[in-house]
Amino acid sequence: MREIDLRSELDSLDSLRMRRRAGVSVGLVTSRNSTSRVASDSAKYCVDSILAGIALIVLLPMILMVAAILLVAQGRPIFLSHRRVGKNGVLFSCLKFRTMVTNGEEVLAQHLDAHPAARAEWNATRKLRDDPRVTPFGKLLRKNSVDEVPQLLNVLRGEMSLVGPRPIVPSEAELYGAYFADYMKVRPGLTGLWQVSGRSDTSYNARVELDARYVAERSLWGDMVIMARTIPAILSSRGSY
Repeated sequence: MREIDLRSELDSLDSLRMRRRAGVSVGLVTSRNSTSRVASDSAKYCVDSILAGIALIVLLPMILMVAAILLVAQGRPIFLSHRRVGKNGVLFSCLKFRTMVTNGEEVLAQHLDAHPAARAEWNATRKLRDDPRVTPFGKLLRKNSVDEVPQLLNVLRGEMSLVGPRPIVPSEAELYGAYFADYMKVRPGLTGLWQVSGRSDTSYNARVELDARYVAERSLWGDMVIMARTIPAILSSRGSY
């Protein structure tokens, strides 16, 4: 998916918003679209809950196996929860298998101070291709996105969706600029357009635009397409680190 295509579509979306603010949109049409969107979002929540429950049951043996390996290889804690921004700006605890050393913040600060190139990469993407905090087994979990499987519990709790914008930390909100209002309209997703479009190989601006595009065009059919594309994206491990 090329950034130029996203920019063209987002420009069209901005144009539509400007026309609505100018009073071109008809109230009846807006009301119908709003009602349709609420119904679609309600159906999405039901589908998310059912599929997340099934996935947890199917993946339970793998979850227990990974937890046991982490306990032996890294010790406690096995799971971590990070504060992320959810729908309507509500903060929630996003669950993951622990893939980093316990003193991660200290290790990161020392690494960035010693390596200017790494600091520039971090400032641009909020990720590092060669992250010193990640443990050997953690790298394997990240490569196959297994570290994010516990987020199925976030989906069951109504904090996340199976498909949506990537969950961000509060400090990233300002980087979204005007698009942060779009981000807050939906629950963040376990997967999404970013995950099937190169993940960390994309620029941060491209990630923001992908999230905004998803919010503008979201539908149940679109979610199914993204979920289907997620499988080969995970298997290829493109942009996962």
